[in-house]
Amino acid sequence: MSIATCAVSLPEAAWHARQHAHEQRVSAWTGPHQTRAARGEKHPVHDFLFEYYRFRPSWLRRWHPGPDVVLLGATARDFLRWPEYHETAEGAGPERVEGVTLNLATLPRRESVAWIFNLLRLTAERPPAFACFGLHEWAMVYRQTPAEVRHHQWPLRFPPDELARIVEAQPVRCSHFDAFRFFTAPAQPLNKLAPTRATAPEFEQPGCLHANMDLYKWAFKLAPFTPAELTANCFAFARDIREVDMRASPYDLEKLGYAPIRIETPEGRAEYEAHQRDFAARSSPLRARLMALCGRLLAAVT
Repeated sequence: MSIATCAVSLPEAAWHARQHAHEQRVSAWTGPHQTRAARGEKHPVHDFLFEYYRFRPSWLRRWHPGPDVVLLGATARDFLRWPEYHETAEGAGPERVEGVTLNLATLPRRESVAWIFNLLRLTAERPPAFACFGLHEWAMVYRQTPAEVRHHQWPLRFPPDELARIVEAQPVRCSHFDAFRFFTAPAQPLNKLAPTRATAPEFEQPGCLHANMDLYKWAFKLAPFTPAELTANCFAFARDIREVDMRASPYDLEKLGYAPIRIETPEGRAEYEAHQRDFAARSSPLRARLMALCGRLLAAVT
């Protein structure tokens, strides 16, 4: 389909307002992170999304409209500094209004988009599982010395032997490869599953906190074709998940204001599962939007 028949045209004032609202929204996240980085400080919860996913704060602040949107007005030409944008013209009777839009023909790595789409589809089709109880973070410090612990600047809630006993007393059912690969060597055989990089799509399911956190990763992997508001929604969702993830971990983060979810108790496991169910429900519309975006991009390059 041509731009003239399928695109939405945004007047300059309209897309400026969206751009400003997005920048204001994400600055509440990027500003404190950059301030901490300048001071050499680390936050075990809020810095994770920037450090693990490697999506720079400046990239998160950058606003993009998504495909099939024409930006009108003189300042739209600023977007032409990125190779994914090109100039177009809309016709309205004898008048032609210059605008800028994303050029879907510049989409690289069709195979990567197809892989992301397939992963999202398979995840959405599987029933959620709610029996892992956040033990992945415990397995990442299982049988480690204090110096080996990743967030060693924060105390653990239990001494090493007691922590190991808690892990060994419960079934470990981590389905997410990018969590499983950080298990300590003694912890890996305890896992009921054995996901690999190649088999990851066979294991992903919507009850997994990390699979849902990764929606942010897939949003920025598709940038700048992902609407910036969708990327920010995925980031906000991942941020909520990360808080629960670390509250359920063996780390003592009460000095940062995070009360522990005591998954070593029946009450704590029930609380964790309630969060899992909520995240599984919240992930569904975000995953659906990313799947629709993948479908649109794949249709443009076939």
